[in-house]
Amino acid sequence: MASAREHVLQVSEIFLSLQGESSRVGLPTVFVRLTGCPLRCHWCDTAYAFHGGRAMALPEVLAEVARHGVRHVCVTGGEPLAQRSCPSLLRHLGDAGHSVSLETSGALDISGVDQRVSRIVDLKAPGSGECRRNRWQNLALLTSSDEVKFVLRDRVDYEWARGVVVERSLADICPLLFSPVAGELPPATLAGWIVEDRLPVRFQLQLHKVLWGDERRR
Repeated sequence: MASAREHVLQVSEIFLSLQGESSRVGLPTVFVRLTGCPLRCHWCDTAYAFHGGRAMALPEVLAEVARHGVRHVCVTGGEPLAQRSCPSLLRHLGDAGHSVSLETSGALDISGVDQRVSRIVDLKAPGSGECRRNRWQNLALLTSSDEVKFVLRDRVDYEWARGVVVERSLADICPLLFSPVAGELPPATLAGWIVEDRLPVRFQLQLHKVLWGDERRR
């Protein structure tokens, strides 16, 4: 039997918007942002989720998600897997018929995540300051329904990411996403590098920032 602790989550916010990233970009999506993260990436744009939030019982979270009336749900953070109750939340969202994605830093074990969930694993490049935290064992767990994201600050980050993609044959496993750090790496520069190298990855910008310029709207 699950403990009472496994039915409570610390939630930063729950809101409806358009998905701004991943292969689900543009889809109306309910975002469940959980509080807390063990990483401190230099370019993090959701530091407000490191602390605070409010404790919500799992049925409360599910009811709030259902109230918005859309199929797609993204569980994000912070680092959602840092909360013990996260796998239970993901499982219950799947049971409720939602198409669920999880945005995770890649620093924590993803093996306990429900197989119905699309795991968006964010491998940390050197410019993040957290490259040493990458849990490389996660790559062996990925399937074609998952995605790997690289957020890149400069040419050093790009060359590191390109090496990881090629050396580990990641394009044979799942879709790959390359994004520039907003305000640091010009998008056209990153796009040019990808085209020049004919790299089998998808370039992406954060759609929510293009539309609203609001870092909180995913």
